[in-house]
This record gives sequence, C-alpha cells and structure tokens, in this order.
Amino acid sequence: MSGNMNITLKVWRQKNKDDRGRFETYPVQGVSPDMSFLEMFDVLNERLINEGKEPVAFDHDCREGICGMCSMYINGRPHGPLQGVTTCQLHMRSFKTNDTIVVEPWRAKAFPVIKDLAVDRSSFDRIMSAGGFISVNTGNAQDANATPIGKEDADTAFAAAMCIGCGACVAACKNASAMLFVSAKISQFALLPQGQPERKSRVSKMVAQMDAEGFGSCTNTGACEAECPKGISLSNIARMNRDYINAQFTSQQM
Repeated sequence: MSGNMNITLKVWRQKNKDDRGRFETYPVQGVSPDMSFLEMFDVLNERLINEGKEPVAFDHDCREGICGMCSMYINGRPHGPLQGVTTCQLHMRSFKTNDTIVVEPWRAKAFPVIKDLAVDRSSFDRIMSAGGFISVNTGNAQDANATPIGKEDADTAFAAAMCIGCGACVAACKNASAMLFVSAKISQFALLPQGQPERKSRVSKMVAQMDAEGFGSCTNTGACEAECPKGISLSNIARMNRDYINAQFTSQQM
C-alpha cells in the first residue's frame, strides 16, 4: 500500500474501575501504513497532549511481541485482525484508509480496568506465585544438561513456555476463562523431570488460585487457541485436567 491513510478511532475511555466508561471518537489523519498500531496511538496521544487533552492510557513495553503488555481488543478481536501477532506487531497496512477502528480493553472480571485500555492483570501473577515455579534444587546448568529429556517432551514443554501471559485467551473466551494460560504454565513444568516433585501440588494450587481470582470456566470453544498470539495448544488444557483429577484422586486416597 502506498500513501498515507485517514482513519477514525472509536476508543474506550474510562477513568478507573469504578467509572462507567464510554467511547470517544478521534479522527487520525496522515497515518503511514508502515506504522505499528501502537505507533499510531503514539501519534494520537501526542496530538491530544498538544491540545491540552488527556492522552489514551494503554499498556506497552518491549514492542517486539515478547512481553505481552499490549492488550487491546481491536474490532472485536484480541490483538486485532491477524493471527499469531500481538498488538505491537500489528501494522496499519492491515487496515484501509477511511476505516473506523473500535478499540477496547480486555473485558473480564479478573482484569479490572486501571484506566482506558490498561487493565490490571496481577491475577496472573498471583496464579504464578501459587505454584508456577520449581522450588527443588535442580543443580547448575551442567547438571540440567546431563538430564536426558526426549525431544518430543522438550519441544512440547518449550511450546507451552512460549506463553507470554498477555491475556488474549481470557479476552477471547465468552466465559473469560484463564485455562489456556494456566495450563501452559503448568505444562511447561509437567513435561520436564525437574517439575515432577511438585507436579500434583502445583496443579492443585494454581487451579485453586485461578478459581479464587474469578475467572470463568472452560467450555472448549477453542477461541483461546485461535486468538493466542503464540499459538498455545488446547492440548495443554487436557493435560492440566488429567493432572488435576489425578492430584485430587491421590489426595483423597491418602
């Protein structure tokens, strides 16, 4: 695409979690198709600041698709119209001139709005604190490299570990379920020998914390996998469910 674009943004503005919020409309002219979606928001915010108005609050950090901070619901889809990309990797050439683009924050009870498009995802941190770690001594790097791990298990664990915790799975789910995120964080340890000593307690604690945070239940629609920018597989949910049932059955027998 050549030439600059003129677009119209309908952006959700909300002062805090207690504010009702509303959409505000902003025309943005002269947008380069090579801009990232966040760079386009930078242009809008610079204009708003120069006009003495409040800029739009949104999360961002690495802008390289690594940190998972850029959580925007764009035209009804988490991270926008493309698959396998985060919002910071989305470019304006994915849209057409004179398009109207609707931008909202993640919508979930467990992700309360901080301001505008920025939400509080510390619920994910608390789930990880509940059990998403290895507390046993696994030695140094040399010891770890000496532990034989099958390639299939290693590849599957690595694929699960690619989850960046952006929350797109929650935003895409009609029930605001966090099962894909939690199952990925459980699977990355469950598939490796270092994660075996705490395998049962880990899944029990992380699922309990997920429920305590107010996330919804999973009904296997697959929207989470479809919208995940890292392609985390639903097979992780099946693995987590098996581990959870096994952990509960074992505890009842003891």
